Amino acid sequence: MNKAQELHNLGQSLWLDNITREILDHGTLSRYINEFAVTGLTSNPTIFDEAIGNTGAYDEGIRSKAKAGKSGEALFIELALEDLRRAADLFRPVFDATDGVDGWVSMEVSPLLADDTPGSIVAAARIHGQADRLNLYVKIPGTPKGISAIEESIFNGVPINVTLLFSREQYIAAAEAYLRGIERRVAEGRDPRVASVASLFVSRWDKAVADKVPPELRNRLGIAIGGRTYHAYRELLASPRWRKLAAAGARPQRLLWASTGTKDPAASDTMYIEALAAPDTIDTIPEKTLLAFADHGEIKGVMAEDGEDTEAVLASFAKAGVDIDALALQLQRDGALAFVKSWKELMTRIADKSNALAHAD
Repeated sequence: MNKAQELHNLGQSLWLDNITREILDHGTLSRYINEFAVTGLTSNPTIFDEAIGNTGAYDEGIRSKAKAGKSGEALFIELALEDLRRAADLFRPVFDATDGVDGWVSMEVSPLLADDTPGSIVAAARIHGQADRLNLYVKIPGTPKGISAIEESIFNGVPINVTLLFSREQYIAAAEAYLRGIERRVAEGRDPRVASVASLFVSRWDKAVADKVPPELRNRLGIAIGGRTYHAYRELLASPRWRKLAAAGARPQRLLWASTGTKDPAASDTMYIEALAAPDTIDTIPEKTLLAFADHGEIKGVMAEDGEDTEAVLASFAKAGVDIDALALQLQRDGALAFVKSWKELMTRIADKSNALAHAD
């Protein structure tokens, strides 16, 4: 049994932070499911931009859709959903065996909608309906404007992956949006079983402060933020508010670790995976990191639920001049802007490919 399978047995879901047509066509994803206990995956505009730009695997799909009059976002969504439906079908046995707890894939609404609450609500419902797969999450960023869209989408019965969370406070805002959506469904006598995950981004913290803190604090901030958020997650699941919903049949919104690839070349390539081992959570792992962890990773125990040790670490960062609250807001803003940049690059790439393929006929 390799370390990835051991981590799965510990109670943590391992999701691949990647999707390409090649890993579907070549059986790579199926192998990861069988060998490394991978039980889901996530996608984003950057992943699709690289996949479409670096291979010819999508050329025929782009050509045929362009000939049918599709362009821009509509063409991309069809292209992406073709891959995600195939992946969702591979994970469907896990989805069924866990009664919908695991076995999910994710598709993002346009990052251009980050400040458009009504537009995000409409787009989430449209994508989920078009996907035609029960085990597909729609990703909405947990920005201030996104929080209302998350609540309304949950109320509408759309499974949501809340993305771009960077702090305990941002996580709590997303969790409360989920709770409100479920509470409204219960009040109306509707099925409370609408799934959701809340994605906390980890490694970007350490990249942001790498040159601003003493050497002994390098690569410790992201994990500490994770520990603080995990404590809040456990507190929420023990709260009377949640227990009331659980008694009505609701499912927990699971905490998901995102951005878990090591950015510092001098640090261990499995650092975040080892530190974030925790039951009842999800770890989305870049392909390179998954292979590294299966090969030489170590499971050193599970995360503490009380968060005491992490608070001491965070106090050290405060003494070093790091304003954690301000940095969390900045990281979320920067993350939203980065997704917009990737989205625009993706739309340009699709337009260029559509044009080139049309002229090649």
